[in-house]
Amino acid sequence: MATHGHIVHKHRRWNGLLANLNDFMIFVHVVDHEGFAPTARALNVPKSTLSKRVAELEKDLGVRLINRTSRRFAVTETGEDFYRHAAAMLVEAEAAENVVKGRLAEPSGAVRITASVPTAQLSLAPLLPELALAYPKLRVMLHATDRFVDIVQEGFDLAVRDHFAPLPDSGLVQRRVGSEAIWFVAAPAYLAERGMSAHPGDLDNHDGLLTSLTSEGWTATDASGAQALARPQARFVADESHVLREAALAGLGITALPHKLCTVEIARGSLVRVLPEWTAGRVTTTILMPHRRGQLPSVRATVDFIAARLGDQ
Repeated sequence: MATHGHIVHKHRRWNGLLANLNDFMIFVHVVDHEGFAPTARALNVPKSTLSKRVAELEKDLGVRLINRTSRRFAVTETGEDFYRHAAAMLVEAEAAENVVKGRLAEPSGAVRITASVPTAQLSLAPLLPELALAYPKLRVMLHATDRFVDIVQEGFDLAVRDHFAPLPDSGLVQRRVGSEAIWFVAAPAYLAERGMSAHPGDLDNHDGLLTSLTSEGWTATDASGAQALARPQARFVADESHVLREAALAGLGITALPHKLCTVEIARGSLVRVLPEWTAGRVTTTILMPHRRGQLPSVRATVDFIAARLGDQ
């Protein structure tokens, strides 16, 4: 049974946390806006007030969250960790408020999205400005990174993932929104010298631009579902599709690229599709989101918008 002193202690800690919540919010805004001055303009709050509140928060926590000089603003390593949890807390608070208010008429508020750099460049860059224009009260925030992101712990509303194999069961809501074929391509000059192939097995005599030295090439599939192995000789290796495209444009050999990444080059004639009756698999686009975030009108509108524009390609 809890003692009276224990209850009083917990009550004091709770009161202290409530007193700090506004400072948590201010700190998150300062980090999001990358400085006190831009945050002051965005929130219409004096810069001195923001600086004082963050300083009080640092004093309460006993740690330095931001290193600030007259010329430089930098979040400390501890500050980065604190920011992720504080941002996630604010997202959950916003979700609680939205559930109570039932703001279903017009999506509004911040939507935090994470994606790999290639996915951000190829898929989201053309779409997110359209999303922001379609929903003026929405604040779109994209974090593009190739590191592993825990979207729950780091306070993201959704993640957009391009993947070759099925995603593991992570306890997150998964919505498959698109799929595109991977094509075999090469430069016209290379094919003029080495010859065009009629069957995947013919690639054994060609130079391959592969994703790793341990790669044995590709499993090709035709429209009927028949499969055949394509095993070129490794001429160039890179685990990034843009680099492989540049190597193909330079005439180094044959590679396999998502068609979205080489459609323009094929239309220009700088790349040619090899084995046009065959593909080297497919890239699937999936949106991941925590269960509770998916209930927010802003998140639902964002997911529906992305899904409608990507679609099955």
